[in-house]
Amino acid sequence: MTWPDLPSALDLARFQFAFTVVWHFLFPAFTIGLASFLAVLQGLWLWTGRALYLDSFRYWLKIFAVNFAMGVVSGIVLSYQFGTNWSVLSQRAGNIIGPLMGYEVLTAFFLEAGFLGVMLFGLNRVGKGLHFLATCLVAIGTLGSAFWIIAANSWMQTPTGHSVAADGTFMPDDWWAIIFNPSFPYRFLHVVIATYLTTALIVGAVAAFHLLRDRANERARLMLSMAMWMALLVAPVQALVGDAHGLNTLRHQPQKVAAMEGHWETQRGAPLILFGWPDAAREETRFALGIPKLGSLILGHSFDAEIPGLKAFPPEERPTNVPLVFWSFRVMVGLGFLMIFLGLAGLWLRWRGRLYDTPWFLRWTVAMGPAGLVAVTAGWIVTEAGRQPYTVYGLLRTADSVSPVAAPAVAASLAAFAVVYVVVFGAGTWYMFRLFRQAPHVHEEGPPQGKPIRTAGITPAPSVPHGADAGRLSPAAE
Repeated sequence: MTWPDLPSALDLARFQFAFTVVWHFLFPAFTIGLASFLAVLQGLWLWTGRALYLDSFRYWLKIFAVNFAMGVVSGIVLSYQFGTNWSVLSQRAGNIIGPLMGYEVLTAFFLEAGFLGVMLFGLNRVGKGLHFLATCLVAIGTLGSAFWIIAANSWMQTPTGHSVAADGTFMPDDWWAIIFNPSFPYRFLHVVIATYLTTALIVGAVAAFHLLRDRANERARLMLSMAMWMALLVAPVQALVGDAHGLNTLRHQPQKVAAMEGHWETQRGAPLILFGWPDAAREETRFALGIPKLGSLILGHSFDAEIPGLKAFPPEERPTNVPLVFWSFRVMVGLGFLMIFLGLAGLWLRWRGRLYDTPWFLRWTVAMGPAGLVAVTAGWIVTEAGRQPYTVYGLLRTADSVSPVAAPAVAASLAAFAVVYVVVFGAGTWYMFRLFRQAPHVHEEGPPQGKPIRTAGITPAPSVPHGADAGRLSPAAE
């Protein structure tokens, strides 16, 4: 009997980082879009005075608080792994990656931390304008965090603006070129739009769930309407941004694109392979089902464009797991098309006056709730697995980046992470689903707001008025 080879320390370190970063990014992917959604809801409340918007704001504010907390806690672990499992990467690239992550803390994270408490608990303690400012600053902070993290990761994908010292250390020469490296604009825009779509799908799914129970729930109707507008307007834009991102990737990481498309031979008039199984041993995509010449049209904007295949590169320069890249890309794109179709279906039903009372559409919307999270996870897998075998693309190989740690030590920490993550974040996710199941209603309660400050010499902020949906703020409150 032959026993399979045990995973190496490198394999375990890669899987550990993948496991923790997938768990982590599920929360920011929702937080970034939800923070902006909350700012919009509060702005509409201040503009119109309708309690409908305030109730919806308070409903999602509770969920935002739980999700934000889990995102922060899960993200702390990632930075430690740079020292424990990837010390060589930290030593050689730390002069660039370290400051970029430091900027994220000093700007975006401090901004979020400074105003999060006001946003969560200050509605009755500060003026409405100041509270709205706090909400907007938290939303800007989440976008700032994405900016710096994507800048660091994009530099690892398309490194520029540096020099290499005699000992192999990367030294910054031009911070502008480092931050705004060739892939950064496309990747940042692609990620931010993905977070907005993720939020829209979750908000729409929760609203549709409650409309299936009560078609007259005005707050659920508002949430579904806003979610469907976002899907209708943003999903097609995401497809265009994704196309531009793919062309940029073809210029800078052609091996990744070849793996995404399942192309082994360099050819003109390359087909678009819809399904198949890339076989690295036979260097072909078996059982391929494709559309002739469409691959060249998409990637080269010409039916006769030449598209490089994986055989054009030495085996040691190709992605190490081509099937994973190939199928993750199809999951991401397939879900993207479903989002576009969902938005179009919502527009058609809105035009017919049936958006809120069509059972099949509401059930489809509920089913699409996790689609954004699955799509961003699949997109991350394409990005990271596709740039293998490098951590810093073309300059530092993954095998040369790992810490000199024995496999049993990495396995023990991986097992501990698995247990803790499943228990802690599983419990947090379960609690969020409990919040999802609570129907939004009139006089919705958000996080505890406390009582207005009443101290000598200080004029307390007026209590937040809360009337019927169509009610307006009184002139005194305005």
